[in-house]
Amino acid sequence: QVQLVESGGGLVQAGGSLRLSCAASGRTFSTYGMGWFRQAPGKEREFVAAVNWSGNNIYYTESVNGRFSISRDNAKNTMYLQMNSLKPEDTAVYYCAAGRAGTYPTKAYGYDYWGQGTQVTVSS
Repeated sequence: QVQLVESGGGLVQAGGSLRLSCAASGRTFSTYGMGWFRQAPGKEREFVAAVNWSGNNIYYTESVNGRFSISRDNAKNTMYLQMNSLKPEDTAVYYCAAGRAGTYPTKAYGYDYWGQGTQVTVSS
């Protein structure tokens, strides 16, 4: 069992930055693939970024590529999402997720555990 807790969300103006953190419980964090997803009001949950267990394989959705950066620190059982040049369309609840298999890193069904989410609001 893995418990995930997101933090770092908030209100920021367009063009600003935020850094999200996802703290994981348990001793097996380093064996899990990790991802960030987001869900805006009235929309489906969508993939944002993912990193494999070692940090060597990283994936981004096209809309955030070049603006967001995902990373992980296995020694601290924590994953991060650095978000720069934020846009109003980035407004959403951001969720972190952990998956044992790591087979489908860009798909929600590829993950076994989810956090409760943290709100990110970007004002224009």
